[in-house]
Amino acid sequence: MTRRFLFLLGSSRPDGNTELLARRAAEQLPSDVEQRWIDLAAHPLPEFEDLRHDSDHTRPTEGNAGLLLDATLHATDLVIASPLYWYSLSTPVKRYLDHWSGWLRTPGLDFKETLSGRTLWGVTALAHEEQEVADPLIGSLNNSAAYMGMRFGGVLLGNGSRPGDVLRDTDALAGAKTFFAREAPLARFPYEDTATR
Repeated sequence: MTRRFLFLLGSSRPDGNTELLARRAAEQLPSDVEQRWIDLAAHPLPEFEDLRHDSDHTRPTEGNAGLLLDATLHATDLVIASPLYWYSLSTPVKRYLDHWSGWLRTPGLDFKETLSGRTLWGVTALAHEEQEVADPLIGSLNNSAAYMGMRFGGVLLGNGSRPGDVLRDTDALAGAKTFFAREAPLARFPYEDTATR
């Protein structure tokens, strides 16, 4: 299967450190790999309304919801490029993932079955030198992938606060060169790892 990467940009500012790092990693992909970039701030989703006990969900076919749903279903690799905001995912990314809940319950969509086996990746820039502060963001993405039966390629971490800072993070830039080349294992919930010990 030809790989099709969907990069979802979750920053509130264009050309931020997270996007710069994601683009450096994407430069390493082979030329025959399809890349699509969608800025979630420029394509905002409405607040998610949980209707699971009230009515059937209908497939969005228009607007930003239709665009993002179709792009998600088309991708073999989903890349969440979210800066670390208050130690977790940005609001646009969280809202996008919230909409997965509705897409999971949309009759005939087979959203979970379609994404199962595909790969979720993350890219983030953080202002801390201590990368452990990004653990909640990493956990959110890993657990989302595990729930969906997806593979999880991990999160490429870079350091930067002021515009362009991440381009001085030599470790992050080195990691970007091979980030998408690694084999992504099937995602597992943390309790699954401890149950096997």
